[in-house]
Amino acid sequence: MRRNAVALCALILFPPTLLAAQAPSAPTPEWRRGGVCYEVFVRSFSDSDGDGVGDLRGLTSKLDYINDGSAASRKDLGASCIWLMPVAQSPSYHGYDVTNYYEVDREYGTNDDFKRLVAEAHRRGIRVIVDLVLNHMSSEHPRFKAALLDPASPYRPWFRWSPVERKTPGWTVPTWHKVPERDEYYYGLFWSGMPDLELSNPEVKAEWERVARFWLEEMGVDGFRLDAVGHFFEDGDDPRNGPGTHPWLRDYAAHIRGIKPGAFTVGEVWDSVGALRAYYPDQLDAYFAFEVSDALLEAVRTGEKARLVAALERVQREFPHNRWASFQRNHDQTRTMTALGGDAGRARLSASLLLTLPGLPFVYYGEEIGMSADKPDPRLRTPMHWTRGPAAGFTRGLPWEPLQPDSLTANVEAQEGDPGSLLNHYRRLVHLRAAHPALAWGDFAALEASDPAALAFLRRAEGETVLVVANLGVRPLSGVRLTSSAALLPAGSHAATSLLGDGAAAPLRVGRDGRIAGWAAPALAPFETRVVRLGGG
Repeated sequence: MRRNAVALCALILFPPTLLAAQAPSAPTPEWRRGGVCYEVFVRSFSDSDGDGVGDLRGLTSKLDYINDGSAASRKDLGASCIWLMPVAQSPSYHGYDVTNYYEVDREYGTNDDFKRLVAEAHRRGIRVIVDLVLNHMSSEHPRFKAALLDPASPYRPWFRWSPVERKTPGWTVPTWHKVPERDEYYYGLFWSGMPDLELSNPEVKAEWERVARFWLEEMGVDGFRLDAVGHFFEDGDDPRNGPGTHPWLRDYAAHIRGIKPGAFTVGEVWDSVGALRAYYPDQLDAYFAFEVSDALLEAVRTGEKARLVAALERVQREFPHNRWASFQRNHDQTRTMTALGGDAGRARLSASLLLTLPGLPFVYYGEEIGMSADKPDPRLRTPMHWTRGPAAGFTRGLPWEPLQPDSLTANVEAQEGDPGSLLNHYRRLVHLRAAHPALAWGDFAALEASDPAALAFLRRAEGETVLVVANLGVRPLSGVRLTSSAALLPAGSHAATSLLGDGAAAPLRVGRDGRIAGWAAPALAPFETRVVRLGGG
């Protein structure tokens, strides 16, 4: 009888037309329902041989830190997938200029080392996705070198050429680079060392299809993060979101799914929610929501929630259900702790919101221990802090890049045994998200609060509702009352069970019209978040 009542409530709250409009075109793999992805820079994670450079064997040795595969464990971070920044051969430290797409970078190990990593990750229930750099390749790649040296080379049509230097709207640095041997320029949006490819060329597309097949079948990966998707095709000289992008991505994603059904694809389009609309519904599985990321950190920094709520409501309205990726910061941006002025309370709040809001969350390595960093780029990607010892336990040798000054405090060893540490806060939240369908996959409904410093929202899935209320301000909050202008829940009294935060919460009463009217939220310390499961009816 209770099961039937839950099903009836689900039909009221989630009409079939709404569910159909928001549902993905194919069943969503279980790991993405409540999953969290962990972004890893192999060079900076763990060095197994003492040469100062992180490697695949080092990462393999640390998989239990990410997820040890035990359902009962709370000692691991609990992430269900890892995204590896580029691991293919490259002359640069970052790897985004590839010279051989079929071989692992020698500093990281061998193809067999990579296969062992994938096998060990899969044994623990961790999916492995790798950065796939298709927009450009290295100027040291044999095919570009052939095209550069010989105008009659068969690889000339793989790249873009011009007899005169051209300008790129919105770019302050040169994007057309002089060929030393003759009066000619080639196009490289990001750098002269990364010439852009002509993706409309069938031979280029066929090569990228072979590359995808190699990594999916031979190397065993579970999907790809596609770099610089928004720059695949130009609109004249405008390098953003060219009209050729969408049919190309549609075909390429179908090719990937044809090789390995269920392979996950997530794209980088550094643009607004409005610009991202054109990338749905039938191209990649998901895209990073940069607008939501910016709004999240702005809310935590300033205590102003309006932009964050508006961005979340727009994403929910305009994107297929949960087919987008949330994050705080990534390898191209000032680290979260630095962006928040080194404020540990705000960093804790930011993590709480990331891991209780919708989307597939990505956590950049070191965020969970509060590592700090600012530009230039190499300083954003410094070695992971494992211990208080020499080189922070990253290597027995000299690290490829100097450690951050906070390595003695922002490290795993210092936080491991402290229940109140940032690391254990992340662990608690990641496991909480995985355990509760509403947090894992539910929709988002903002509530009105009597104090502007309070951010409150419901996450609702069939059979479960969770209420989250956070104090964005620097003063304690008490007596905050929450209301809703829309019908959100079945009428009656809903018992409140605390999932995060100390102390009991009062039952929530909902009027006959389905609206919440004046629920008294628990007292909240500055930057505290409470998570409450609602039951009854």
